[in-house]
Amino acid sequence: MTHGKRYKALVKEVPQDLISIEEALKFIKDKSDEKFDPTVELHVRLGVDPKQSDQQVRGSVALPAGTGKDVRVVAVVDDAKVKEAESAGADRTGGEDIVKEIKAGKMDFDVLVATPDMMPKLGSVAKVLGPRGLMPNPKTETVGPDVGKLIAAIKAGKANFKTDDYGIIHMPVGKKSFDLEKLQKNIEAALDAIKAAKPKGIKGQYIKNVRLASSMGPGLKVKVTG
Repeated sequence: MTHGKRYKALVKEVPQDLISIEEALKFIKDKSDEKFDPTVELHVRLGVDPKQSDQQVRGSVALPAGTGKDVRVVAVVDDAKVKEAESAGADRTGGEDIVKEIKAGKMDFDVLVATPDMMPKLGSVAKVLGPRGLMPNPKTETVGPDVGKLIAAIKAGKANFKTDDYGIIHMPVGKKSFDLEKLQKNIEAALDAIKAAKPKGIKGQYIKNVRLASSMGPGLKVKVTG
């Protein structure tokens, strides 16, 4: 990736030592001069082997201050659940029609939720949704009979997380415009959820390193225990 002059100049100011979450957030808020409100991102490298099915880390967390993003939620439900899903804020509901669109490569949503009875229909697109972290899963609270509750939680600021192929979790934790305290609480909640999702049997250091960054900014190494 080629970076511009602004990014390269900012990199030179990045502290090389580990700093506190508060210090990292102050750097992001003080040094970022984007013409938009960038997302603050949390990147956590874990001491797991994601190639092993029992070492994949995934889950969800209700961020106290929300994500600051209007999350597009699509619900795969039968006719009896459509009204409930729409009342909770689903941007769209459907069944087989949504599955066909996914097969055709159309995925205009951030989160897909489903009731248990509709999961077999999504089986045919699991290989498309899975790698993108979009396959509904009980661990991320995107599958359940109470679909209205699931959608309401997502719209209120619940964020899902999952290790990538390198054992790293990438997740948004708010916007740069958020108050420092709100961002810090969101980050602490996210880290607590990641710690709670530690697979059984993992030996050695679980959280290898943590970085914070704005959407288009360099990563800042943060001190975290656990």
